[in-house]
Amino acid sequence: MEFAPLHSWDVDPAEARAIQKSLAANVDVSPPLGPWETIAAADVSYNKYSDWLYAAVIVVRAGTFELVERVGVVGKATFPYIPGLLSFREAPVVLEAFRKLQARPDVVLCDGQGTAHPRRLGLACHLGLWLELPTIGCAKSLLCGKYDEPGPDRGDRSPLVHRGEVVGSVVRTRSRVSPVYVSPGHRCDLESAVAVTLATSLKYRLPVPARLAHEYVNAIRRAADEDRTLPL
Repeated sequence: MEFAPLHSWDVDPAEARAIQKSLAANVDVSPPLGPWETIAAADVSYNKYSDWLYAAVIVVRAGTFELVERVGVVGKATFPYIPGLLSFREAPVVLEAFRKLQARPDVVLCDGQGTAHPRRLGLACHLGLWLELPTIGCAKSLLCGKYDEPGPDRGDRSPLVHRGEVVGSVVRTRSRVSPVYVSPGHRCDLESAVAVTLATSLKYRLPVPARLAHEYVNAIRRAADEDRTLPL
């Protein structure tokens, strides 16, 4: 894939926050997602206290989850681990993986936040602006906002509210299992983000593409830890 750079990654935390506030104005979460035939999922893995990052992007077909393509990248972080600024640490290596893709997916699912972020620019928003693709954030944990616990059954949901604004949805993807935190990233509204999350979540809490990306990136990290050939 080809895409133009939006900004430099050589910034300090104060500059990163300023970039987030500026870019957030360009995020578009008003349009419903159109028909989609392929979906990508991105994930990042690393060992605690290590600056080495392992990124993976997988592309699968909607419905069947047939693998279309997968790529992995190893890179060194140049930005510290700071909650709320994780995209400045993780996005560069993820974007490097997207550059290696031959396919151009219809929608991208991120293991992280979209608009459910204090400055409305989580990883999914940041990647969406760089890639100019519809993106969705599906996170396992809460970053900001308050909500009422959704009902116990698959498909039950409740609004996630931060500073009086609905920034996402807390969605039960599997009955009587902890919910996930869904928010639109870019070029996709909240209803579409929830619909894609549920359509791709079958037996487990996390969507199938996200699970595949997670398994692949951890396989890359384990191979690196054991000095084996990386499955790139």
